[in-house]
Amino acid sequence: MDVLSVEGLEVRYGSHAAVRGISFGIGSGEVLGLIGPNGAGKTSTLAAIEGLLRPARGQIRVLGIDPAREPMRARSCLGVQLQSTAFQPDLTVRELVALYAGLYGVCLTRAEVDRRLESVGLLAEAPRRASQISGGQQQRLTLLIALVHEPPLLLLDEPTTGLDPQSRRQLWAHVEEQRAAGRSVLLTTHSMEEAAALSDRIAIMVQGEIVALDTPQALVSKYSRDPRTTQLAHGDVTLEDVFLLLAGEEVSK
Repeated sequence: MDVLSVEGLEVRYGSHAAVRGISFGIGSGEVLGLIGPNGAGKTSTLAAIEGLLRPARGQIRVLGIDPAREPMRARSCLGVQLQSTAFQPDLTVRELVALYAGLYGVCLTRAEVDRRLESVGLLAEAPRRASQISGGQQQRLTLLIALVHEPPLLLLDEPTTGLDPQSRRQLWAHVEEQRAAGRSVLLTTHSMEEAAALSDRIAIMVQGEIVALDTPQALVSKYSRDPRTTQLAHGDVTLEDVFLLLAGEEVSK
């Protein structure tokens, strides 16, 4: 059984179909990269998986659980890291980890909190407020909080946006650690480098539909001899060239 199964998912906002009957699954210990231009439907897909949006049609299962019918049970299996997270301003980094652990029913001693902070390089920041630490440190904190209850499935929504190269690579390493621990990851990103580096498979989403789904290497190989792709490429064909071919060269507005 897949950790995440999505079948025929359709999400609508009134008469507008943001997601148009997509299907995919994620196996245990697999990272699936979901890429697409702005407005492709990636965030709506994540919101439906989280149980925040009720699909117009289709079926979602998280370890066999329907988020629409059993949202709390499904969310207990999910860890979610959003692009930006607003933390309680008066709490320290250490207090925030303890608070969110408690919300998930996980009781951590101060020493256990500190060990987790140390694992992501944040022990020195424990007495500081989240607003006082750097962007890269905040992203590591949100990832730690998303994992505080050790969920089998992690949803990452553009987790490295705005980070410097060092912070981005540090977060990549943490994602790879989660995969090595057997956790599954659904990752949305605008970075083709990130998608290729982290993903076992990549789904390219355009105008609410998945137009390609395969390993990064297979996608490049499939389209490398297409004359339209070679015309786009500056040298060897890359995943970015394949993306531009399938999603269109014009920047979404």
